[in-house]
Amino acid sequence: RVCRKYGGSEESALCHLYESEKRLENIETAELREKELTADLLVVREDYLNAAFSLSKLRQAAAKRFQQNVVKNLADVALEKARFEVRFQTPSDTETKDQSADAFFAPAGIDQIEFYFSANVGESPRPLGKVASGGEASRLMLILKTTAGMRDAAKTAVFDEIDAGIGGRVAEAVGAKLKDLAADQQVLCVTHQPQVAAQADNHLLVEKTMGKNRTTIGLRPLDDAERIEEIARMLAGETVTEAARENARELLGLRGAEKSISRKI
Repeated sequence: RVCRKYGGSEESALCHLYESEKRLENIETAELREKELTADLLVVREDYLNAAFSLSKLRQAAAKRFQQNVVKNLADVALEKARFEVRFQTPSDTETKDQSADAFFAPAGIDQIEFYFSANVGESPRPLGKVASGGEASRLMLILKTTAGMRDAAKTAVFDEIDAGIGGRVAEAVGAKLKDLAADQQVLCVTHQPQVAAQADNHLLVEKTMGKNRTTIGLRPLDDAERIEEIARMLAGETVTEAARENARELLGLRGAEKSISRKI
């Protein structure tokens, strides 16, 4: 009868007996095993928190230096009145010891960090994504990248309208920072400022073509002579003078020559 009930053979009945004994053993030792696992968990939690709080202190010290450097560099791109803050949300020691506070535990640590920014005097800093837009956002991102030393040759950084509302010395400073960022990664910049454009290694002209039934927009690489002409047009407007061309040559570093220069792409 036992064999018929548990598989039809003596072997299957013995197998069922073995499995039942194991389940019973697990039930009998469950409380002890739970205590062992709880003790192990407490040790692991303590090790994690020690490392996490040490990391948090290092982060906050680095963030303070980073914040100061960003604020200092913002003046170079006509954002001298801007405010930039690195804010931390870090749980207290008491909060992390709460056994139900698993939300604080993450692979990257216990800190929640957010950048706050205000471009205008009298405005309180708000989360970066909610306040900065257009040219201000582009200039801030440029400063963040150059200040942090964010270099990655496998990536391309794109800046649009980074020169909005600036010119002259400030535009030249923005161009210099873009060139610095482009030292070991590709940077694409859409600009209307000759001081910014002149510092690029390569130039692409955005052209609009009117067809019979549609308008198309395309890009065309410029040679040295065309670069001089386009920079001169940006300097002087539609009527390009020889003085504007000479200024363009000076900005491009091509004074006295219009020969093709090999440049890296």
